[in-house]
Amino acid sequence: MSDRSNRSELVLRVVTGAALIAIAMVALALGGIVFWLLATLVGLLMMAEWADLNGISLRHKRLALYSLFVPLALMSPLGAGPGFLSLGLLAGAAFFIVIITNRRELALGTLYCGLPVLALLLIRRQHAAGPDLSTYPGVIYALWALALVWATDIGAYFAGRTIGGPKLAPRVSPNKTWAGLVGGVALASSLAIGMQYRYGLPVRLTLATPVLAVLAQGGDLYESWLKRRAGVKDSGRLIPGHGGVLDRLDGLVPVAPVAAFLVVLPHFYP
Repeated sequence: MSDRSNRSELVLRVVTGAALIAIAMVALALGGIVFWLLATLVGLLMMAEWADLNGISLRHKRLALYSLFVPLALMSPLGAGPGFLSLGLLAGAAFFIVIITNRRELALGTLYCGLPVLALLLIRRQHAAGPDLSTYPGVIYALWALALVWATDIGAYFAGRTIGGPKLAPRVSPNKTWAGLVGGVALASSLAIGMQYRYGLPVRLTLATPVLAVLAQGGDLYESWLKRRAGVKDSGRLIPGHGGVLDRLDGLVPVAPVAAFLVVLPHFYP
C-alpha cells in the first residue's frame, strides 16, 4: 500500500472516529431516551455482526435479535431501567436462545452484546456520589468508561506505529505490539488522572484504569481471534475506515461491565 493510500486511510479513520465520538458525546450528555436508543441500536448491530462471525443462519440470527431486544427494551427509561430485572431477563434471553437454536455461541453473543449496554446505561443513571460529582456524576462516570477505551485504542495505534517492536499476539493480531499496549495504557491512565484532577473522579476508578486498559486490549484481541476464525478482515462494513461496529467496540465489551461494578460498588459497601 502506498504512502498516499496510508495517509488517506488514516484521514478517513480519524474523521470517522471523531464523528462517532461526537455522536456518543451528544447522546451521553442528553441521556435518557436518547442515550438508551443509541445504546440499543449499537447492541443490536453488534449482535447481527456476532451472528455473522459465527456463521449463524438468517432465521436464528433474527430470533436472536428479537430475543435481545426484549431485555434492551426493558432497560428503557420508560421501562424498568437498567438493573437486576434487566440482567435477569438478559440471562433468560440467552437461555431461551440456546434452548431453541441449540447454538451456545449465539447465547453467548446475547450476553456479549447485551451486558455492555446494560452496564453503560447503569453507569449513566448514577446520582450524586460526593461534592465533586454532585452535578452530573453519571455523565462523568460514563465518559470515563468510554474515554479510557478510546484513549487505549489511540495510544496503542500511534505507539505501535511509531515504536514498533515485538508483537503482542502475532498469531491472533499481527499488527499489535507490546509498545502499543504500553502506549495505550499510558494514555488511558493519563486521561483518568486528568479527570480525577478536573472532575473529582474517584481514586478507585483512576487506579483501576490501567487494568481496564489492558482488559480493553484483551477484548480487541478476542474479536481479532473471532475474525481470524471466520476468515474475514472486518466484522462488517458499516463504519468507513473502521469496519463494523464490533471492530470499534470490542474493547468496550469487557470494560463496561467491570467499570459499572466499580462505579456502583459504594452503594453496596459505602
